[in-house]
Amino acid sequence: MNRRSALLVLAAGFAPAQERALHLRARRREAALPGSDLTRTVQEDLHWPTKATAIIVCDMWDGHYCQASKRRVEEMAPKMNQVLHAARRLGVTIIHAPSGTMDVYEGMPQRKRMQDAKLATPPVEIAKWCYHDPKSEAALPIDDQTEPCDDDVVGERVRRYTRQNALLDIEAPDGISDSGQEIYNYCEQEGIRNIVLMGVHLNMCVLGRPFGIRQQVRLGRSVVLARDLTDSMYDPRQKPYVSHDRGTALMVEHVERYWCPSIDSEDLTRLATGRPKRT
Repeated sequence: MNRRSALLVLAAGFAPAQERALHLRARRREAALPGSDLTRTVQEDLHWPTKATAIIVCDMWDGHYCQASKRRVEEMAPKMNQVLHAARRLGVTIIHAPSGTMDVYEGMPQRKRMQDAKLATPPVEIAKWCYHDPKSEAALPIDDQTEPCDDDVVGERVRRYTRQNALLDIEAPDGISDSGQEIYNYCEQEGIRNIVLMGVHLNMCVLGRPFGIRQQVRLGRSVVLARDLTDSMYDPRQKPYVSHDRGTALMVEHVERYWCPSIDSEDLTRLATGRPKRT
């Protein structure tokens, strides 16, 4: 872009695509006192260039053995779709990761885009599953080991999904993958160093998948959780005997303290104003 074009763009109130950035009001938690279990909330402002940022949509399937979980996904999906459309228009990369359903998308350009990315060597092993790590985090605040479904009558725990929920649009520039290595390859190829996670379930797949929060942090990515576009797999009839919404809030607080900050998804729908910081 020449100087005259740049001035016209700035005069019109737009930044060149390569300079566009999101202003994320990130929330994290730290100990209120050294060694204390009590925490305080700390907000930090992050400016993430849109071209260096990707949203990974985790396991927003079209079905689930737990009907309450399926219902919450369908309630969440319309807002998530709006956020994805807005972020996509700003230049953010969208990666759909409905685990275990890649056969449905075989041959699609969005699937091939991820498969064809140049192989890159990660700084640490990309695990098939990143389990709870007692060296890095306290015990989870909710019981998800006992049957975590909150249906009145829990059905058989079998696969009831085939693809991503149809309420979420997959557009031409997007990617589709459930492979941690493929996603790492693509991010390295495209210069993506900032990752937003959204989807389900926070205490399971969002943390543990090979493209999830634990793995992305270990890879050295800058990571945030969209706290209003996630859910937990939790039954209030189990410890700590709180409502389902409160159980999810406790999980968000756990992530904020031990893994990464969280944001409100609204921050993904608008550009930062002023001169953004480079991150």
